[in-house]
Amino acid sequence: MDNGFYPRWLEWAQRLQAIAQTGLYYNPPEFDRQRYEMIQTIAAEIMAAGGANFEAVLAALSVQTGHATPKVDVRGVVFQEDRILLVQERLDENRWTLPGGWADIGESAAESVVREIAEETGYRTRAVKLLAVYDRNKHAHPPYLFHAYKLFFQCELVDDQRYPDPNNVETGEVGWFRADALPELSTSRVTAAQIMRFFVHRENPALPTDFD
Repeated sequence: MDNGFYPRWLEWAQRLQAIAQTGLYYNPPEFDRQRYEMIQTIAAEIMAAGGANFEAVLAALSVQTGHATPKVDVRGVVFQEDRILLVQERLDENRWTLPGGWADIGESAAESVVREIAEETGYRTRAVKLLAVYDRNKHAHPPYLFHAYKLFFQCELVDDQRYPDPNNVETGEVGWFRADALPELSTSRVTAAQIMRFFVHRENPALPTDFD
């Protein structure tokens, strides 16, 4: 489906990778294994045609195992009056994003987002509402190798104190921003349209969870 954001060629490549990864997982006969490996190589070639290094892309795809499913990214939406909590992402030239990351095995999605907020901002929070479940491919994020779902949780501060994690190397400064004064965003992680939607949720707490 052409959604106006994600390039069709990358969506096709993701689907080919899913077919190859899932097929290889079920221990196919040798001839079928070779075909699935060929499909995986074709997927890597398509992705690399967008400007990435083919060997690096193929290596990233090859280490994926198991029945292919979308990855899960969790993000925390924390408000303080009319301002939203953002952090600088060091891996993206210190652009700003909602705190969060990939959900970890052994944690619920809510537990993951509360942990991520604590690690990246130093604030202790509790998750109170799932605001949105977005298909990354359907929003204005830059291309990414894998299909992912993005879960945005509204979280409340437990207190106003910060307890910075001395082992945090992923994020930099922490700040609170009004809707009309957002900094440059790390759009691979969050878009301005998504943040503005969460301000709408703040003003209308009875709104149901958004989903694609």
